[in-house]
Amino acid sequence: MGFVAAQGGTTPARPDDAKLAPGDMAGMVLVQGDVSINSACTVTAIRGDRVFLCGHPFLNLGDVQLPMARSRVLTTLSSDLASTKIVNVGGPIGTITGDHLTAVTGKLGASPAMIPLELTTKSALGEKLIRAQIVDHPKLTPLLVALTAFNGLTQNVVYGEGTTLKLHAEIRMKGHAPVEIENTFAPGDSLSPDGMPVALNLMSVVMRLFTNQFEAVKIENIAVHVESVPGRQSYSIESAWLEKGEAAPGETLRLRVLLRPYRGAARIEETTIKVPDQVMRGTTLRVMVSDADWMNRASRGFAGGLGQGSPAGLDPLIALINRERKNDRLYVGLFVPSPTMLWDDKELPNVPLSQINAIDGRPAPGTVQILRESLASEANVAMSGPVTGIVSLNLPVR
Repeated sequence: MGFVAAQGGTTPARPDDAKLAPGDMAGMVLVQGDVSINSACTVTAIRGDRVFLCGHPFLNLGDVQLPMARSRVLTTLSSDLASTKIVNVGGPIGTITGDHLTAVTGKLGASPAMIPLELTTKSALGEKLIRAQIVDHPKLTPLLVALTAFNGLTQNVVYGEGTTLKLHAEIRMKGHAPVEIENTFAPGDSLSPDGMPVALNLMSVVMRLFTNQFEAVKIENIAVHVESVPGRQSYSIESAWLEKGEAAPGETLRLRVLLRPYRGAARIEETTIKVPDQVMRGTTLRVMVSDADWMNRASRGFAGGLGQGSPAGLDPLIALINRERKNDRLYVGLFVPSPTMLWDDKELPNVPLSQINAIDGRPAPGTVQILRESLASEANVAMSGPVTGIVSLNLPVR
């Protein structure tokens, strides 16, 4: 779009920041604090408290509410291809209210509220806290959260590549329960930075909140905690076996799972499964030992457990996000051969055929799925890193 990114800086507010004249520099504040992202433009004209600048769009976002700050050019790096201004951003002087084709417009005075973000990074080298504030805009905020988290994490004195990253984040919203994010990310062998999945995970959740179809989201605070653990801690599922080849209704069986750590000796984890009391004798159940992704697919069909099934409101969406399975767990699911109906965000196991026939064709296409199995029970074992793999076992009930 003709923009050039350049590293600049910030300066403390000055008493004369708001005394603008045509030819001065002012700009849009996207992120401020320990991390700063800003854009600067030349002021074209001032009419009362109205400011006209740029002479071109910023991102052509239309009506906006972005902080406006005084900017000052330190020097210009001349280039026949694209000259670059090195700019310091000063104190806030008002609000950018419009971003249109011919100009960016603003109003002198108070600045709009921003979203506070705190990023705590902890490792063997110590602990570092980074504070920033991010603009509140449905299209910009998810990306800016990812950029701030990624740079705040990777450009950090206590961070290093080749470590396992444990993410815990909390997003607090006005009038709603907080969103909890918990996942673990092992380092990879590619050139992609190990901190990238952390940023993408945060961006995905924030985007789902802003793009909900029910009400505008007012985020009050985002707190992110990332703990860096030495080494690559990840596990793959190799095999699993039950203590018995068959079971009776209501019986509890022990299950052992063989896991292979990354470049380490295999280990065995043990858990139990309980056969439902009401299962008919002669039925064959399926025991699935898997990671979170495979368990999501088996129990949520095409939606994959990712909350794509249009829940009935923002609160159900938040509840759906909070109960999503974690990638650092070993999951064991016991499936019975009876259909499950998925209707929007609702899971209806063991649905009678009469109800399926009554509902069939009534909802909008794609809102209802029928799975051939129902999840009767589920257990999980917490691990120190992400788990991958799947094993299925048949369990006859005699």
